[in-house]
Amino acid sequence: VMTMSLFGGFAGDSMLLVKDSGWILGKILAGTPTWIQNAGFAWLLSLVPLSVLAYFGMNNLNTVTPHSGGTIAAFLKIIWLYTLSFVPAGLGLYLYLPAPTGLGVLNMWLAMPLIVISTLLVMKLAAFGPMKENIAKQFAIFKNKHTWSLTLLYIVTFGSFIGFSMALPLSITVIFGISHVPDAAGVMQHTLKNPHAPSALTYACIGPFLGALVRPIGGWISDKIGGSIVTQAISAVMVLASVAVGYVMLLAYGSATPEQYFMPFMALFILLFTASGIGNGSTFRTIGVIFDRTQAGPVLGWTSAIAAYGAFIAPVVIGAQIKAGTPQIAMYGFAIFYALCLVLNWWFYLRADSEFKNP
Repeated sequence: VMTMSLFGGFAGDSMLLVKDSGWILGKILAGTPTWIQNAGFAWLLSLVPLSVLAYFGMNNLNTVTPHSGGTIAAFLKIIWLYTLSFVPAGLGLYLYLPAPTGLGVLNMWLAMPLIVISTLLVMKLAAFGPMKENIAKQFAIFKNKHTWSLTLLYIVTFGSFIGFSMALPLSITVIFGISHVPDAAGVMQHTLKNPHAPSALTYACIGPFLGALVRPIGGWISDKIGGSIVTQAISAVMVLASVAVGYVMLLAYGSATPEQYFMPFMALFILLFTASGIGNGSTFRTIGVIFDRTQAGPVLGWTSAIAAYGAFIAPVVIGAQIKAGTPQIAMYGFAIFYALCLVLNWWFYLRADSEFKNP
C-alpha cells in the first residue's frame, strides 16, 4: 500500500467514498474521490517511529536466539515454519467455507481446533536440526495445566478486546443503521435505512483505542495488588456489562428509532473494552509470574495466538445472532463464558490452597 504511488497508473483509478467519513481526524464527505495510496500516510506515521525504536531497542537477538545462523538462514527458517502453518490453515478454511468457495463440511467450532492441532503436528514432525530441539522445548508448555487455564483467561481479556474491535462496527451498522419496523402481517422487518443512524466509522475506533490505552494501567495495578485479583474484578465487570449490552441490543433491534439506545450501548461497550484492556495487562503479568523465562515466551505466544481467534469468533457469533433476530443471545453467551472463567480464575489462583496465590 505504501509503495503503490511509485507505480503511477498501475495503482488503479480512484473510488468515490460511499459514506461520510468520521469526524475525529476531519470529516471527508461522501462522493470524494479516494486512492489506495492515501492509506500509505497512515502506515507511514506508524512504521517510521516503530522502525526507529526497533533499531535502538531490538538489540537482544543474540541473547534470545544465539544460534540464529545469520539473516538469510533465520528468514529461511521463518518462511519454512510459516509455510508449514499455511497448509493446514488453508485446508481447514477450505473445509469450513461454504460452496463454491469451499466444501462447507465443518462448522467454526470444529474447523478451528482442527487447524490448531494439525498445525502443531505438522510443525513438530517437519522440524529438523536445532529447530527440532527448540520445538520440543516449546511444546513442553502443553504439559502444564496453567497453560490451559491462562489460555482461557487470555481469551477473556485479549480475545474479547480484539473480537469486539471487529464486532462493534458490525453491530453499529446493522442494529443502529436500520429502522426495525413490522410489516402488515406484524413480522419485524430489518431493511429500512435509518436516516438518524450513527456513523460506525466515527465511533468504532473509540473502544479499541481506550482498551489499548489502559492496558499498561492493568499491568501497573497488577504489580501492586496481584494479577489474578485484577482479572477477577474485570471478569465480573464484563459479565454484567455483557448482559447489559445484550439487553440494549434487544431494545434497539426491536425499535423503529434504535438511535435512542445508542449512547447506553456505546457506553457499555467502552466499559467492556476498558475492562478487557486492563485484564490484558493483568493476565500478561500472571503468565510472567507463573512461568520461568524459558516457558513464559512460548506460553505468551500460544495464548495470544488462540485468543486472536476472537477477531473471527465474535463477529461471526454476533452476526449469526443478528441474522436470527436475536443479537442479545450472543452477548448473553459471552457473559456465561466470562462467568465460567471467573470461577476458573478463583479456583486456580485465588482460593486459599491454590498452587499460586494471586500471581
